Amino acid sequence: MREQEATAGFRNAGWTMGGLPDGAQVTVHPLRTADGAAVNGFLYTAGPSDVVACIMHPREFLATHYLVPELLAAGYAVFTQTSRAVGSDLRLEHEITLLDVAAGLSFLNERFGRIVLIGNSGGASLYGFYNQQSLLAPETRIERTPGGRVTGLRELGMPQADGIVLVSPHPGQGVVLLNCIDPSVTDEQDPLGIDPALDFLDPANGYAPGGASYAAAFVERFRGAQRARVARLDETARALIADRLAARARGKQGGDRADRIRGAHTNAMTIWRTDADLRCWDLSLDPSDRAVGSIWSRDPYATNFGVVGFARFCTPEAWLSTWSGLTSRANLFETAAAIEQPLLLIEYSGDQVVFPADVERIFTAIPASDRTRHRFRGDHHGQPLAEGEEPGRSLAGQAICDWLRERFPRVGK
Repeated sequence: MREQEATAGFRNAGWTMGGLPDGAQVTVHPLRTADGAAVNGFLYTAGPSDVVACIMHPREFLATHYLVPELLAAGYAVFTQTSRAVGSDLRLEHEITLLDVAAGLSFLNERFGRIVLIGNSGGASLYGFYNQQSLLAPETRIERTPGGRVTGLRELGMPQADGIVLVSPHPGQGVVLLNCIDPSVTDEQDPLGIDPALDFLDPANGYAPGGASYAAAFVERFRGAQRARVARLDETARALIADRLAARARGKQGGDRADRIRGAHTNAMTIWRTDADLRCWDLSLDPSDRAVGSIWSRDPYATNFGVVGFARFCTPEAWLSTWSGLTSRANLFETAAAIEQPLLLIEYSGDQVVFPADVERIFTAIPASDRTRHRFRGDHHGQPLAEGEEPGRSLAGQAICDWLRERFPRVGK
């Protein structure tokens, strides 16, 4: 099924342990974060190296990421890591996930001389956010999440990266959702209610199964309505948090049992219809080599109205920190401005999540004096766009290894 393919590019890299270079080994390392959460790291080695490449995603399990074998073959150690939210973004708050990143990099900092972060897809916005905060004086780091939780970043040891690689880097889960949330929803409690004036699947508005053609006025109206829906969901999230905290305060001050129950209950938000990025259906909008369809499906009815999709279920805190394009700070459009280390950016020409204008904006925002950019044919996961083509992910792996050899030559330890 197509909806399974969105994560298959991460989880099923097409290799097993037998596909690794001769002599390669992997060790599993349970790690404890500064606030006591448990995460796991997977350290791959194929010989001595003082350079380690790190790969992580805020919610995906990347132990079999497609870049691992090639990096090992080039002589580099590779570290893949889970977050505390692996497999589910129900409670994912990016500020807290930075504690998970720090636990992994602190472990590596004791064992390697140089650390290179490889942020793929959502891992790019996560590592961009981490890098921004790690370069700040501790007392100036973010103190609270958008939902009000104390982050602990000001007391956190945050090892700094020596280099950064961004592969198919989307600007952040919140920005992605801001562009793909369906603004024709008329009532958040009614997943089937549709405002005809904003219905992107209505032929009267320009939709056609083989490729839509939306008028500029519709696009502008649609995007404005997307922001308005996200803003309304922000208000809902803040109200839910405020209601719970007020009940909790009353309970602590001698309130009745109902207050204690209400103060303990965390309501999950259900966000329906989140597969409506107009660029996926109208290929004239920010043109590229992509095919009609989203990363989830070529059938927008199946995924826009179905249970599979971005941000379907999340706590109010997770909504504000991760999925709201208006409040999430894991926004690579903004955090890219903090990248001062050597930088390599790789984009895929048929990406259905990261579009050319997104990549241009990210790359332009990076102030690093040493920055390199490559573009290869491939979908979001670097898979071939046509039968017989060399996968873009293979070309990406070669380019990353070449870049590492030039800037971070491996030294045996």
